[in-house]
Amino acid sequence: MDLYAEKKSYLSVFQMTIMTTITVASLRGLPAMAIEGKASIIMYLVPAILFLVPTALVGAELASTYQGGVYVWVKEAFGNKWGFLAIWLQWIQNVVWYPIQLAFVAAALAFAIGRPDLSNSGLFTTAVIIIVYWLATFLSLQGGNLFAKVSSYGGMIGTIIPAVVLIFLGGMWLATGEPIRDAYTESSFLPKVTGIGSLVLIISNVLAYAGMEVNAVHVDQMRNPKKDYTKSVFLAVILIMLVFIIPTLTISIAIPKRDLGLDNGIMVAFSSMFERFGVGWLGNVFAGAIFIGAIASVITWVSGPSKGLLAAGRTGLLPPLLQKKNKHDVQVGILILQGLIVTALAMIYVLIPDVSEVFLALVGMAAALYLIMYVLMYAAAIILRKKDPKIKRGYSVPALPLVAGIGLIACVLAFVVSFFPAQTSSVIPSSIYTLVVLVVVVILGIPPLVFYALRKPNWDRRTEVEKQATARLEELEEEK
Repeated sequence: MDLYAEKKSYLSVFQMTIMTTITVASLRGLPAMAIEGKASIIMYLVPAILFLVPTALVGAELASTYQGGVYVWVKEAFGNKWGFLAIWLQWIQNVVWYPIQLAFVAAALAFAIGRPDLSNSGLFTTAVIIIVYWLATFLSLQGGNLFAKVSSYGGMIGTIIPAVVLIFLGGMWLATGEPIRDAYTESSFLPKVTGIGSLVLIISNVLAYAGMEVNAVHVDQMRNPKKDYTKSVFLAVILIMLVFIIPTLTISIAIPKRDLGLDNGIMVAFSSMFERFGVGWLGNVFAGAIFIGAIASVITWVSGPSKGLLAAGRTGLLPPLLQKKNKHDVQVGILILQGLIVTALAMIYVLIPDVSEVFLALVGMAAALYLIMYVLMYAAAIILRKKDPKIKRGYSVPALPLVAGIGLIACVLAFVVSFFPAQTSSVIPSSIYTLVVLVVVVILGIPPLVFYALRKPNWDRRTEVEKQATARLEELEEEK
């Protein structure tokens, strides 16, 4: 019986592949990219070459060699302080992203129940954000691989299957001679660069592929981590590109440009195409599927970064209250904290119903922090290859300094342009945009340095066995 329970606790290649795919790929942004028409192909491919592929390759080498995710990778290269900073940056960017993703969940639910008007209700949006987030937290608190089952199957239902259906609908649209819309016909294969805003939009699109490394913290739950995780990463890259490119072209072919800038654009796209083929009721069905997929994405993000943050905190970098774990060995202290933050942010929708642009601006600014984490990750990969040249690696990146260097440069460029607005904002004047970004980066990025400076001996909650194991590893490092 125990053997059966142990076997059931493993994450499969399928689960890790879908979890990684839905961590990165979201249907939410497809309509906005579809406005670019044929140019969207280049706008997807260039960031993929400069960021997604390097991240996948470097992440596969690091995860198949050093278990524990970005915290362990950066710590092994630069020390505990910088490892803590890296995982904090991944975690905090994620926390401020939740309200945007969950507001999308609320819009999908509104369409699924045939009440699209509710997507503009601040009260409805707030209620959905709070209920869904705490449901995701509850699932994560159950431990084991329950979260993986929910997120992987939910991802299939709400991301992979709808993407495949969009591809099918695109083929049907062309085969039946339906009109091709202006977003596609008026575009060229080369993106239009009309100023700094256009350049910022193109370069900053690297963040469309952020998250490839998030699920590496679960690699120790796979039966054969070195082989299976690497395989899942490469399969995820293929799925991510399929989810992004062809469905985006389908939307640009079938949906008028005027309808593509809406927050609920993906639901409008499905409804419009299904109505054109006389099965409008399927629009509600697929809105429900997208609702499930978006929840699966949130569940995946809830469990990943917080687990890595706990690993760092247990070395004495977080107060004991935030290191608290439940009977399933899950980071209950951190999950409750981020739940309270998300709940507080959700309440803003009640006070200011039309607040989506504010959150989009905040998430865009917080993304600058995420880029710092990626710079640390790429640099760690280069340092660890030199530092541990003889260690057995599950996967080795060919020409790693070049591959990691390309990703690092892409992140530095994206970080620099993140201080410039991609377009005129009614919320933040362009004259002070750079200053506001700087303030957000400092406020959200400084806490780990404060925790590190204030750390106390009694914050170290590791067992004696864990401390001895760490000490032995440090001795081995010094001998090298």
